[in-house]
Amino acid sequence: MISVGEKQLTLNDISKIIYSGEKIELSAALLKRADANFHFLKDFASNKVIYGINTGFGPMAQFKIAYSERLTLQYNLIRSHASGSGKPIDVVYAKAMLVDRLNTFAQCKSGVHPDLLILIKEMINQDLIPVIYEHGGVGASGDLVQLAHMALALIGEGEIWHEGKIYDATEILHKHNLTPFAIRLREGLGLMNGTSCMTGIGLVNLIAAKKLLNWSTLISITINEIFESFDDHISAPLNQVKLHTGQNKVAEAMRKIVAKSELMRNRQEHLYTDTPDTHFKEKVQEYYSLRCMPQILGPIYDTIASAEKVLVDELNSVSDNPVVDDEIKNVYHGGNFHGDYVALEMDKLKIAITKLSMLADRQLNYLLNDKLNGKLPAFINTGTIGLNFGIQGIQYTATSTVAENQTLSNPVYIHSIPSNNDNQDIVSMGSNAALMAARVIENTFEVLSVHVLAVAEAIDCLDKADKLCAKSKEFYDGVRTVSPKIEIDLPSYKMLRGIKQYLKDNNPEVI
Repeated sequence: MISVGEKQLTLNDISKIIYSGEKIELSAALLKRADANFHFLKDFASNKVIYGINTGFGPMAQFKIAYSERLTLQYNLIRSHASGSGKPIDVVYAKAMLVDRLNTFAQCKSGVHPDLLILIKEMINQDLIPVIYEHGGVGASGDLVQLAHMALALIGEGEIWHEGKIYDATEILHKHNLTPFAIRLREGLGLMNGTSCMTGIGLVNLIAAKKLLNWSTLISITINEIFESFDDHISAPLNQVKLHTGQNKVAEAMRKIVAKSELMRNRQEHLYTDTPDTHFKEKVQEYYSLRCMPQILGPIYDTIASAEKVLVDELNSVSDNPVVDDEIKNVYHGGNFHGDYVALEMDKLKIAITKLSMLADRQLNYLLNDKLNGKLPAFINTGTIGLNFGIQGIQYTATSTVAENQTLSNPVYIHSIPSNNDNQDIVSMGSNAALMAARVIENTFEVLSVHVLAVAEAIDCLDKADKLCAKSKEFYDGVRTVSPKIEIDLPSYKMLRGIKQYLKDNNPEVI
């Protein structure tokens, strides 16, 4: 059980809630603080002009709203902004989004009624997740459109996912003995003003990105092992003269994987000897995609670490406006809903993961090109040349998908477009950035599925399975549980689908 509001949530907490079904709880002390915050705002706003309580919104904030219409104002805000389009975002993103919003409210700076926290908690615990559409948010004034759809579900007028199906919100809430939330004061704006959509998606992206980095690290060193590469490019003396954390973390992880390898070679034993030869049959140094792995994957490690710091900080922040401080006894108007922090990190993350997919593509090309590797038949084709094709067809899929990643990696953060009568004159596009990063990550799992199939075929072709170190052998055996050795030309799309799911469901945790 994870207690929201009593401590800062971590990325691991988010993973447990959305993937392992870990339940959350709200302490009595938290609900008491939330109630005090709500009643302070209610009293404070009774004779003052407070944005979003007795004023219009955005450029219409100049208009005062009558006391008798203050609740209608909140419902109108939700209904008018529930204008999303496109496909529903994946339910795991929406669940993470709901957790983020609850954690924002748990900071007790939003002036919302504690009953709202209780309802959100129950919906998370019972897997009643609002349906959120991908298009609509510009990432300033918060993820207004996506969060409006979340709010619409909470008041019983929207749609909710449950067990893979979409239900009318009121119907499914009542079925689970829950009552749609009734607005008390400013909960419409409280639900919508913030970065919860981009942050929720971003947190899920980070969980997946870490998994991709682990797989790439293991796959990359396994390729070096099966081709009996020299080991000095992952050595501590070579990498430690570069002071980057990521590079040294990756190199260290690779050294641990092949520490007892019988295949990796020591340069001193093989090349540091005098020889009359004037031409060497094998390369003195491996191609960059095999030799420069710490230098390529290291920046990706550092980028993920930076993004995790920023996203977890955002998760535990108050991304609301206004901020209601019942301790100082004041209400502060500002722009904590602005999503620049998240948008920039998502752009950086998708660039890093695109580079990871590019490394996989180059290693794949090395495996399939007999003129490069010098040890495997072209396309790892063990059949009749000309009649059979080996696995050459899968390379097109990888190349095409990497090309899409490269196009998607253009930054969104710098593409602000003014809207809302120029009230929102500079915005973050954070939800777009997070969704595009998610697409790049999903694509990269597809690229790695191709890459992994080729690695497994290469291991069999070179008869190296029983000579691999323990971690590489575990990787090979795992792949073979979902994709048997290819003996004749076969359609590979089902094999690739199985490998992709295997990669998404498992994490070698080597780094």
